[in-house]
Amino acid sequence: MSRQLLPVLLLLLLRASCPWGQEQGARSPSEEPPEEEIPKEDGILVLSRHTLGLALREHPALLVEFYAPWCGHCQALAPEYSKAAAVLAAESTVVTLAKVDGPAQRELAEEFGVTEYPTLKFFRNGNRTHPEEYTGPRDAEGIAEWLRRRVGPSAMRLEDEAAAQALIGGRDLVVIGFFQDALDITFGLTDRPRLFEQFGLTKDTVVLFKKFDEGRADFPVDEELGLDVGDLSRFLVTHSMRLVTEFNSQTSAKIFAARILNHLLLFVNQTLAAHRELLAGFGEAAPRFRGQVLFVVVDVAADNEHVLQYFGLKAEAAPTLRLVNLETTKKYAPVDGGPVTAASITAFCHAVLNGQVKPYLLSQEIPPGWDQRPVKTLVGKNFEQVAFDETKNVFVKFYAPWCTHCKEMAPAWEALAEKYQDHEDIIIAELDATANELEAFVVHGFPTLKYFPAGPGRKVIEYKSTRDLETFSKFLDNGGVLPMEEPPEEPAAPFPEPPANSTMESKEEL
Repeated sequence: MSRQLLPVLLLLLLRASCPWGQEQGARSPSEEPPEEEIPKEDGILVLSRHTLGLALREHPALLVEFYAPWCGHCQALAPEYSKAAAVLAAESTVVTLAKVDGPAQRELAEEFGVTEYPTLKFFRNGNRTHPEEYTGPRDAEGIAEWLRRRVGPSAMRLEDEAAAQALIGGRDLVVIGFFQDALDITFGLTDRPRLFEQFGLTKDTVVLFKKFDEGRADFPVDEELGLDVGDLSRFLVTHSMRLVTEFNSQTSAKIFAARILNHLLLFVNQTLAAHRELLAGFGEAAPRFRGQVLFVVVDVAADNEHVLQYFGLKAEAAPTLRLVNLETTKKYAPVDGGPVTAASITAFCHAVLNGQVKPYLLSQEIPPGWDQRPVKTLVGKNFEQVAFDETKNVFVKFYAPWCTHCKEMAPAWEALAEKYQDHEDIIIAELDATANELEAFVVHGFPTLKYFPAGPGRKVIEYKSTRDLETFSKFLDNGGVLPMEEPPEEPAAPFPEPPANSTMESKEEL
């Protein structure tokens, strides 16, 4: 095998501990001198704007959780985070866990682009400018394992079958490079003919071993073209996922990090035997769509109401299928609504992928008296008619019922509507974007404010300034333009799980 392939494999597969190409030791001029003591709670460093730099200098590997005290997800993560810290300390692993109160330390949250809670970032060797986003599980062992892979030995050389089997048996996912011309480097590789024979190989191959589904997946190295980084990356991402994954708080991050854009969801009630029997057919259909469609099971009897809301479903609709493309956010439902079998699932996936099924848009029914209050109520079915009325200037708030920021600005929005209710050419309206979808555009965060000026051309102006009555009024009085644009008072966070008691509303998880 060409020696040029090995550095590529190391970089891609083994995430070597040296952060190549990263600026070292970046410091903030506002940091306190190093003798300042950093407080701890339950084995976790409690950081502030003044002590983050000190922590980065003292700890070469630092995982930082940005949390909000009233965030339900943060509260659920807290005991697991502390357990992970204890596990790593007992192992003498050279990594430290820390946390930052995001709302109290707003400057730090803004510096690192934190838009939802909890957010975890991993810092290496004092590098403040390029932390790695944590994408692992939210349980103690998952956190510890994610960190071990980044700070432990990159890999090991395998000399015999016993060493290979020990490596495979020690983890749920193991990647071994089988190379006939191996260099003496520190990662899982072998050039032993006996091992090639033992694992049924005749050429250079990267093998992914796993303790689920088919047990292993092979990526042969092209003898002429060598190792293609993009192809290998896609192979590892695709084959490290289970063919069928159940959606829950532990798997959601991995599901959305899989880089597979099409997700097929089977909604079942796992307390019912008849529903559980459908899982076999679901799994039977999955292999032929590996890499194209991620198969996910959603238990409607579990805490997954937010997923049902995102698809406009009630628990009584189970068993049923829905397919969503994460890039376009378009949703698809089976046309016939027949039984859920391997054959019907296969046919449905093929129909969607071949463009034979039209996506559906969620819409509530137009409520009686929708235009009688100062704030008009829009839904998917009347949005186009109202927003793009060429005789009206329409200012719309797109909100989520559970969004804290939306609730906080509601009084100002009501006051604005009352102020302009006698202006025949101005309409102040609102639309629940969790229950209504629009063909014209996708709403990515809450609250989102858009102004639709009168006249032809279906013009849309996004409002991004302060959310108070005075600024709203200036915006309207100037025809959708402010004399001096100000930064938004609160960021509209990305979108669909409503985080319990979180300060920032996120659509990141289904």
